[in-house]
Amino acid sequence: MKAALVTGAGRGIGLAAAHLFLRAGFRVLGLDKDFSKCDLPADARVEFDLNNLTGIPGLISGLGTIDVLVNNAGTLYCHPHDAFPDADALEILTVNLLAPVALIEAVAPQMRRRRAGRIVNVGSVAAFTGHPDLWYGASKAALLNVTKSYAGYLGREGVLVNAVAPGPTSTDMYEQLPQSRKDAVMRSVHSGRPCRPEEVAQAIFWLGTESPDYVSGTTIDVNGGSYPR
Repeated sequence: MKAALVTGAGRGIGLAAAHLFLRAGFRVLGLDKDFSKCDLPADARVEFDLNNLTGIPGLISGLGTIDVLVNNAGTLYCHPHDAFPDADALEILTVNLLAPVALIEAVAPQMRRRRAGRIVNVGSVAAFTGHPDLWYGASKAALLNVTKSYAGYLGREGVLVNAVAPGPTSTDMYEQLPQSRKDAVMRSVHSGRPCRPEEVAQAIFWLGTESPDYVSGTTIDVNGGSYPR
């Protein structure tokens, strides 16, 4: 049985992705620090705080074989760019960027040995613009760059690394945005509605299971044509 580690699986996109892997017969390791809004079975839950970077190698060593890594967990704070608390900026960079890199580094050796494995990073449309939430946009842009870098590092050893970049998606993170921001985003979305988490999850699942081997180092936009200003 193949195994998929999905971070941020307690809700939203991560939870939807975890369910897709479960339905496909995977052993799912749904990682989060809060499962209060989660209906994953108990044996599919891994409680862990990704701010604990030094604990990631030990975490991975105790989880066994991992065939698919989905770096979905993320955090966002809506502070003005000139009044952004250092602690919040550090948390965003840690969870959105440093933790995915640490997880990739931790699973890469076993994937190299098997000459097989798939890694999917969840970026954001925020990566493509000067985003109003400075460190969120910066972290997601960096994550897409990391995706291309690791596709180069690991591709010759049979490991595929790709990303998705969701637009506005109906998650708790989206709901915390000011209404004025939501209205501006919706004006640029062709469908006139937010994305459903399940729609992003389908793209993640495809990259984690069925996409051709020649799809490597790429980012799939799942954004309804939206590019927020």
